[in-house]
Amino acid sequence: MAVVPVAGLLPCVAPGAVPREPNPEQDDGFRRLSARLCALRPEDSSSARTEIHLLFDQLISENYSDGSGVAAEDVSALLVQACRLVPLNQNHLVSKVSQLIHHLLNRLQVIVDEQHLDFLLAYTISAIQQCSSWTHMEILQALAALVYCNGSKCQKYLPDLLGKTGLLMKLSDLAQSDPEVRRAAVHCLANLCLSVPGQPYLEEPYQNICFQAFLTTLQSPKSSDMDDITFCMLLQNALRGIQSLLNGGKMKLKQTEELGALLAVLKKSMFHGLPGLNIEMPSVLYPTPLPQYDGRPPVKPQQSESSASRPTVNKKKKSKVKPKKTQQGEDEEESGGEMEAAPVISTCRGNLREGSTRHTSSVGVQGLPLDGSGATGKDRVSSAFSSSSWKRVSSSESDYSDAEGGMQSKMRSYQAKVRQGALACFLSTIKSIEKKVLYGYWSAFVPDTPELGSPQSVSLMTLTLKDPSPKTRACALQVLSAILDGSKQFLSVAEDTSDHRRAFTPFSVMIASSIRELHRCLLLALAAESSSQTLTQIIKCLANLVSNAPYNRLKLSLLTKVWTQIKPYIRHKGAIVSTHAPLPEVQLLLQQPCSSGLSHSSSATPHLSPSDWWKKAPAGPSLEEASVSSPQGSSEPCWLIRLCISTIVLPKEDSCSGSDAGSAAGSTYEPSPMRLEALQVLAHLARGYFSMAQVYLMELGEVICKCMGEADPSIQLHGAKLLEELGTGLTQQYKPDSTIAPDQRVPVFLVVMFWTMMLNGPLPRALQNSEHPTLQASACDALSSILPEAFSSLPVVMFWTMMLNGPLPRALQNSEHPTLQASACDALSSILPEAFSSLPNDRQILCITMLLGLNDSKNRLVKAATSRALGVYVLFPCLRQDVIFVADTANAILMSLQDKSLNVRAKAAWSLGNLTDTLIVNMETSDPSFQEEFSGLLLLKMLRSAIEASKDKDKVKSNAVRALGNLLHFLQPSHIEKPRFAEIIEESIQALISTVLIEAAMKVRWNACYAMGNVFKNPALPLGIAPWTSQAYNALTSVVTSCKNFKVRIRSATALSIPNKREQYGSVDQYAQIWDALVTALQKSEDTTDFLEFKYCASLRTQICQALIHLLSLASASDLPCINRTLTLNGDMIQSYILQFLKSGAEEDDTGAPRSPQERDQMVTMALKHLNSVQALAGDTAKRAVVGFLEDTLAIYFDSSG
Repeated sequence: MAVVPVAGLLPCVAPGAVPREPNPEQDDGFRRLSARLCALRPEDSSSARTEIHLLFDQLISENYSDGSGVAAEDVSALLVQACRLVPLNQNHLVSKVSQLIHHLLNRLQVIVDEQHLDFLLAYTISAIQQCSSWTHMEILQALAALVYCNGSKCQKYLPDLLGKTGLLMKLSDLAQSDPEVRRAAVHCLANLCLSVPGQPYLEEPYQNICFQAFLTTLQSPKSSDMDDITFCMLLQNALRGIQSLLNGGKMKLKQTEELGALLAVLKKSMFHGLPGLNIEMPSVLYPTPLPQYDGRPPVKPQQSESSASRPTVNKKKKSKVKPKKTQQGEDEEESGGEMEAAPVISTCRGNLREGSTRHTSSVGVQGLPLDGSGATGKDRVSSAFSSSSWKRVSSSESDYSDAEGGMQSKMRSYQAKVRQGALACFLSTIKSIEKKVLYGYWSAFVPDTPELGSPQSVSLMTLTLKDPSPKTRACALQVLSAILDGSKQFLSVAEDTSDHRRAFTPFSVMIASSIRELHRCLLLALAAESSSQTLTQIIKCLANLVSNAPYNRLKLSLLTKVWTQIKPYIRHKGAIVSTHAPLPEVQLLLQQPCSSGLSHSSSATPHLSPSDWWKKAPAGPSLEEASVSSPQGSSEPCWLIRLCISTIVLPKEDSCSGSDAGSAAGSTYEPSPMRLEALQVLAHLARGYFSMAQVYLMELGEVICKCMGEADPSIQLHGAKLLEELGTGLTQQYKPDSTIAPDQRVPVFLVVMFWTMMLNGPLPRALQNSEHPTLQASACDALSSILPEAFSSLPVVMFWTMMLNGPLPRALQNSEHPTLQASACDALSSILPEAFSSLPNDRQILCITMLLGLNDSKNRLVKAATSRALGVYVLFPCLRQDVIFVADTANAILMSLQDKSLNVRAKAAWSLGNLTDTLIVNMETSDPSFQEEFSGLLLLKMLRSAIEASKDKDKVKSNAVRALGNLLHFLQPSHIEKPRFAEIIEESIQALISTVLIEAAMKVRWNACYAMGNVFKNPALPLGIAPWTSQAYNALTSVVTSCKNFKVRIRSATALSIPNKREQYGSVDQYAQIWDALVTALQKSEDTTDFLEFKYCASLRTQICQALIHLLSLASASDLPCINRTLTLNGDMIQSYILQFLKSGAEEDDTGAPRSPQERDQMVTMALKHLNSVQALAGDTAKRAVVGFLEDTLAIYFDSSG
């Protein structure tokens, strides 16, 4: 073959591409060499091969420090030309062109376009098939660079690469003799799985093939011919491939075995090379079944399985390296060198395309940003192309000089990268599976308090406390935070106990022990950590733990320990004041004087002079009177509130002391993020610890006025939110069911002063601020929290003239800002009923007219808000008996139920439910005029619309069935007698029956059972004789015995106990079926696989017992044989539960079950009295047996109660 110059040829560029102007700051070497290469044509001669070798070497050695002057299409075209010049029988040239492909694509950050990719892929695949094995390493590196982010464009070649006899499958197999080739093949697979947002993913069959290849790689031990660093790089590539499948490929782990195998290898890889640890893992981790309650020991095989999956620590291989020295060395390497850049989702290009020798082929730590922004995993894939991510590339081993620690330092760094890659992959796994699945593996990754003399189990906290790399520690903390996030329901079963005499450890105690150990380990890490980035992650992880742990069920002191150690970091937003508030332990901590731990914070806790706070005090009682009238028992100041107030309103310490705080420039205050955090803490305190916040009510009012008067919209918004929390707290104190003693409440006159300050200050301005609709909405919410007692004391003219004659009507009519209109509708709906009734008649009409008019809006946001507001107004006592208003509202709601927007239909269905609640309330009044005047045709329309809505999405369906139940309950005999109602009644009941039985959301089925109970309350309906009777009872009995959700079972049992006449239960067979179903439900009242259902077991048994006693109180002589048969088989079980029912006190349920033991034993007594009055059938002994059962039950109960 000879290569001769071709005169007059232009540089090889893509067809149709316009050559770019060279970068004047960069040598034009690439264009010059490209022109020379494109001027050659194939010709067989040794001189030609030499010239090509020389050109390739020059292209590889060219300085590409700034590649902005080289177009991607020019690079792709040059590579195609280079391949055309090199026949596949020239092994050395094939190796050299492969190096060129890898080098140019890597250094110039080029992703090959589809046009050139087809040729280059065909060439490299043919090269692997035809060239000598010693060239495979370089060819695979070129292939990895070509397929990088191009997986979706390689469909044509996937059978050749990933088929049963595919090249990459053979070369990545365990049988591959060359470890470097195997590593390079796995690297190709990983790059093939990397997807680009907006492009198709790798097809599912190929995803599964790659996943199994990666999993096999991670499960396989290091072969004897593979060195440690190559093995680390092999593991990194496999981990990165799985992470790409989970993130970009949206792969779902559906099989338990598949997920368990992945978690097992991830746990093993998380500790790879960690000094002092040598763990052995089973091939699969199996989830621990989550028990439903604490009263049953876990099954023994589960215990052994759990212990089998818990890795053991090899104490013999304890690290002899001094921890301090190791820590320093790792810190120096990570902060000073390019090897360990901060982990970001955008894995460096150099990391994705490995160099000809071993270089920093790190998996990055995808998905684990140290800034804690939470934008991890798939949410940040797009940043893989950011320019900054390419700059952290080290592409040769020369980065590891002897001065940097030599091979030992290099080895530690590679091992740390494996651990980081495993943690990144684990984080992606967490995001791809449901939390309830994840928590089955809780014990495998979260520490538990070790038993006396036993070693601590290996967990994420092991890495946090012992890993020498601060980056790895931070990654482990981020994974732990992701596990803790949203764990409130799971952790809610935790409960401390001092009873150690049991033969087993209840699940609740295990979780409580795990929570305690998490506190202990995180606080140890907080005290020992030196890296500021890792310290941030510890604090955020603590915040997640504190937000989700059920401290009200745990022993005291946990929060005190957290509080003590977190005080020096008080500037961080803490979750302590917002978790399960109010907690007595936190209340005591808030009252303690501020310790020296805050000495570096802004002037510790400066106490402000009252004169600074009352310059603008409104007319009213003096300060002394106000302070004297403060609630008793709340006089102790809260240092945290004082600190937050000073942070928000006082100038910084270095500001001019003589400047007035109220007029100081914005730069003199603390930074805006710090002031926002302080406002949020105040809002949390007002929500959870209002008894402490109320002492500072007027001071906080001044803070709100100041914040809402500033220019920064964020400060204004959080000031409005603080106002809403304070207003809500005041309202809660004066609710009828409030447990706050009258002398502990904020006096009404002080509340009047507070709201007068708001209305004379920033609130009207916020309501009129059309530039910031979010602020307007928040101001509306704040306005709705005015205490009725205070409202009645406010000047009505000042308040409502300001609102209804001013900003609200304008906001409602502002069609240019639909968000503002929607917020104004929400504000109108927040008017208290008592306040609305005191409005002048024309103002009431104005509100109603505007809402009914806005219901025709074409904007879905406005229409949804209007539908909701109408649903609120229809419950107002002063409006609900107005037949015309109720009818107009009904027509408006029915129109919205036809809207295309699901949100509008959902709000309309909710309002329809409220409207039908109003019908029931009106029906229960002594005045029948409303029922007589309400249109029968409108009732028909409402029933038809509700039937259609019951077939809609769950958000609509749940309220549609509620409305159906109310409407069927409301129907009068005059309606039921009409033929046109017969068909619609049948359809309505069939809709309810089908909704009871379908596998829908819990709320939908609960509402359907509730609605069925409402139907049974209407004595005019032919319950017991109608054809639908058996279907209705069959549906309810099916639910009460088999529904997974116990709240739905409770509601169905309640519905079964509503009919108050024996004939309403139908035939003897029907009665027997209901009785047997309730007994079966009682037997199964403890059977559930969902630990969250445990807390409803007692309520379910209570309701079933009430239903059984109710059935006994209506039983006829024909029913007694069936009852007797059941008592013969299950009498002891039924009696034990009835005795529990009789002895139990008041429970928090809404089923209508009798609350006191006296009411309950009276139920049994009445049932016994009824049975004694039943005329037994001739020769039937069933009556005597059933009566004897009840008499024995009552005797046992009265004996036990003394």
